Amino acid sequence: QVHLVESGGGLVQPGGSLRLSCVTSRDIFSTYVMAWYRQSPGKKREVIATITGGGYGTYAPAVKGRFTISKDDTENTVYLQMDNLKVEDTARYYCNKRTTPDPEDWGQGTQVTVSA
Repeated sequence: QVHLVESGGGLVQPGGSLRLSCVTSRDIFSTYVMAWYRQSPGKKREVIATITGGGYGTYAPAVKGRFTISKDDTENTVYLQMDNLKVEDTARYYCNKRTTPDPEDWGQGTQVTVSA
């Protein structure tokens, strides 16, 4: 079973910030491009940020300029700093390797709710 443990979600007001963390296994972390995904009720899961082994990040247009992906190679951990959060960012957030098609095994994710 895949080892993916996300944390850091919560309830925040619009304009606020959260920092998500994801600890995974060394095998996954060192082999794959890692990504943060999110899924809102009734919507398809979408990839919002990716990070290469060299630390290069890419972002979906909806989060570019507000979210920052980073990683700690010594801790097999991927982070997502989320600033200027909007109501539409409300979703369950997951991290995983970035593959096509999407991976089959997922962690529990962490819920982010943006509400006044």
